[in-house]
Amino acid sequence: MDPDDRKYTEEHEWVQLTGDVATVGITRYAQDQLGDIVYVELPKVGARVEQSQAFGVVESVKTASDLYAPLSGEVIEVNREVVDHPELVNQDPYGAGWMIKVRPSNPGELDRLLDAAAYARHVGG
Repeated sequence: MDPDDRKYTEEHEWVQLTGDVATVGITRYAQDQLGDIVYVELPKVGARVEQSQAFGVVESVKTASDLYAPLSGEVIEVNREVVDHPELVNQDPYGAGWMIKVRPSNPGELDRLLDAAAYARHVGG
């Protein structure tokens, strides 16, 4: 089951807002579909991301997939651990496998995202 304490995109990213910092990653469903993740490309700190626009790439032994920003803002932290150890995304997609932290420019964008129950329905759960 996907955690209730975050919002989800139809492209299988999650976002968890804590204060004025949004942590972003991919869902368990996404990493299951991708298979063994071997490479993660993320933006630099200070980069701007826009809701629904690609901000990075995740590659598995099967395919490559763009990562889409669940909301707009400035990247304030990048998880170097997943760049160096991409398998963390498979092992712990909702914890150690997070991708970026963003300072949202429009927190109201969260209202356009799915809650855990709606995301479960979206993926057929």
